Amino acid sequence: MKLYLTLLLPFFFLSCKDSNPPKAVESNNGDSQYYSEAYRPQFHFSPSEKWMNDPNGLVYHKGTYHLFYQYYPEDIVWGPMHWGHAVSEDLIRWTHKPIALYPDELGYIFSGSAVVDHHNSSGFGTEENPPLVAIFTYHLMEGEQAGRNDFQTQGIAYSLDNGDSWTKYEGNPVIGNSNIRDFRDPKVFWHEQSERWILTLVAGDYAKFYASQNLKDWDLVSEFGREQGAHGGVWECPDLFKLPVAGSSEEKWVLLISINPGAPNGGSGTQYFVGDFDGTTFTTDQSGEKWLDHGRDNYAGVTYNNTPDGKRVFIGWMSNWDYARSTPTEVWRSAMTLPRELQLHKEGDQYFLTNYPIDALSSISSEVGTHDITSTNTNFILYRDDLHNSDITFEAKLSEKLDIHLGNDNDEWVQLAWDPESKVMQFDRTRSGQTDFKDNFASPVQKQSYDPQQRDVEVRLLIDQSSIEVFIDKGRYVFTNQVFPEQPYNFMDVETAPNVIIKRFKHHTLTSIWKGNE
Repeated sequence: MKLYLTLLLPFFFLSCKDSNPPKAVESNNGDSQYYSEAYRPQFHFSPSEKWMNDPNGLVYHKGTYHLFYQYYPEDIVWGPMHWGHAVSEDLIRWTHKPIALYPDELGYIFSGSAVVDHHNSSGFGTEENPPLVAIFTYHLMEGEQAGRNDFQTQGIAYSLDNGDSWTKYEGNPVIGNSNIRDFRDPKVFWHEQSERWILTLVAGDYAKFYASQNLKDWDLVSEFGREQGAHGGVWECPDLFKLPVAGSSEEKWVLLISINPGAPNGGSGTQYFVGDFDGTTFTTDQSGEKWLDHGRDNYAGVTYNNTPDGKRVFIGWMSNWDYARSTPTEVWRSAMTLPRELQLHKEGDQYFLTNYPIDALSSISSEVGTHDITSTNTNFILYRDDLHNSDITFEAKLSEKLDIHLGNDNDEWVQLAWDPESKVMQFDRTRSGQTDFKDNFASPVQKQSYDPQQRDVEVRLLIDQSSIEVFIDKGRYVFTNQVFPEQPYNFMDVETAPNVIIKRFKHHTLTSIWKGNE
């Protein structure tokens, strides 16, 4: 790490703590091992044990947010997929539920979505007790191993007790396969204008749209993407929804598409398209690629159906297929990103999507300190304390060069840097801690373009036991990354031009969401 001429003014140097690993999180019954393993996230969702990947079936119903997810209950590496299940009242604190969907003779249960069938169009429930309906991909491993291309089909299941138990439809599959190898990940919503259900799924590296009146019988109505967007890998986990354009009366449709490989900084990532949807066809004038997140650990994310306030809330899988099976955890593997609200903005004739943590995160937040900082020195310690379980924000003009290092006394560190001359910001985790479990974990240094602003821009860092999420300018620029330091990061230092002003530097600690939650 660089040698700094360190400036330690009283308001820079907050209370110091020993640089020991995080203490065990104690539950109400005294079980000090609950969610206390090394690198265990404390305010992100992770399974109690074993393997997890994509979020599935995100839906709100009767006061409950449901999070289903790809789950293998026998090992911490990928295996025969089930739908795991957790519920929350606020999208922050989660309660584990029994496995929702198990593999059967039609195959493993791959990714999909869930809806509230308010008018009982499926006939599975009643108008007084409308069913939850899950739509998912069946993956028949025997078909894949036999060299066939039709081994993925789409099935449905329903619940009449708000997700506690599920019955698979006896007529499955509801969408067969016409010899397409990668044919999966259905996302369904009710389209008010055409008064029918719309299903989006991916076929290789493009999307297909289907329509139905009853969630059982589906007709192919259009396709999208053969010549648009990034095509460096397989398309996955589509999501189509409408958003208002902030500060205007305009509305546009947004299509999320995950892709693996082919992300801008390597491996897995999520691109998006802004356009129009008429109930049959999605169109866009967008040129070039747009990416939701330039970090390496935000993949397969989708949004909630039926939210009570109409907000578009997104959750992603906080990993990357380049190294997902190799990360250094032992009891469980993988976590989800924080829930984020998506908003659409327009600058000139260009649209862009922001993603930013939901307001409910404040319910587990406690303020440590707030300061305005003016320095005449180019190198200084901005903060010293245990930074795990932290929410740190500040404002600064990013029209001058600025480097932020989070580090520890073991010379492990990450760097967040802005270079206004080249109009590039970057996140470097090459020295972040354990990185040798997979050659391509630490590199490349992640980069994204930005427009230097002659105004104060918010920088927000959310630091858990094994992740850092960076939101710049209210989520216009985002880096989401896993990190595995041997010791907690316990200082933040700055390298910048003289006379820098860092305004409204705030540090909040975040309480574990798992304490006593068994």
